[in-house]
Amino acid sequence: MNQRTSTRRAQPQAAERQRSVGAVAARTGVGDRLGSWLGHHREMWRESWARFFASPMSSGMTALVIAIALALPAALQLGLTNFQRAVAGWDGQPQISVFLHKRAKVSAVMSFADDLRADPLVAGVTYISPEQALAEFQQASGLGDALAGMGSNPLPAVLLVQPGSADSVALETLAERLREAALTDSVVLDMAWVQRLAQLTALGQRMSLGLAFLLALGVLLVVVNSIRLHIESRREEILVVKLVGATDAFVRRPFLYTGLVYGLVGGLIAWLLVSLGVWLLAGPVSGLANLYGSGFRLDGPGVTYLVALAGGAALLGLTGAWLAVARHISAIQPR
Repeated sequence: MNQRTSTRRAQPQAAERQRSVGAVAARTGVGDRLGSWLGHHREMWRESWARFFASPMSSGMTALVIAIALALPAALQLGLTNFQRAVAGWDGQPQISVFLHKRAKVSAVMSFADDLRADPLVAGVTYISPEQALAEFQQASGLGDALAGMGSNPLPAVLLVQPGSADSVALETLAERLREAALTDSVVLDMAWVQRLAQLTALGQRMSLGLAFLLALGVLLVVVNSIRLHIESRREEILVVKLVGATDAFVRRPFLYTGLVYGLVGGLIAWLLVSLGVWLLAGPVSGLANLYGSGFRLDGPGVTYLVALAGGAALLGLTGAWLAVARHISAIQPR
């Protein structure tokens, strides 16, 4: 009896030892896989910065090339922005010359000028009497003696209307309203300089976009070449990792972060270069503006430019790295 009982007890213990010796299949949950994926991303991010500072000369030269390529269109765009701001605050706004009828009474003219000053499209009105107009013409033309012999003043009274906006549509609308006024004889609006300014601004914007596109392409080529060299230097490591079952996504991840770091550092250096250029030019520009009686000051690249340059450069670096690894990583296969 005792022998049978001990035999029955020994059988489950032997089976338990047999199960513990064999292979055990385990399943990983979604949380474990997500944690492992995030952990690998954090590790590659830190490793990319470590590799960047491990070879500061080559990494710094690559980032500096990216920075120069980005700083050129950024500086041009910032210059256009400052130019538009300077023109908007310039005292030489377009003027509309309103020539009045010679028989118009002064009281009616003054009432008409007051009505124009109350118009939201008008920034200011200056009245020039016929006597003032004649005196200015004599001084400017040098025909004072000839004009003095005339029996009457041939010049009419003039209202110099300064529009509140330099927009061509608003100017044409205001000029048309002035032509329809009862006291108006003729209206002269010089739109030539406004149109030239608009065309110059549009040309500068097109040039800035074209330059930015070409230099962004150059940044992509620089990053692609740099990442290709990194891949070739780690070819043996990639072969070993693929032999143990690593996927292409796992292998490409460190190179993508390397391109991201290159672009990010290049964008930060580009912002510093543009800021340095503005600092160097701020003094001479302020002195020139003071000579013309203007309080214009250069606007430097603020936080918006910093975020745009750093983010755009990081995106370019990531795109260039992706183009490099998409071509070269798949070509490296263990035999």
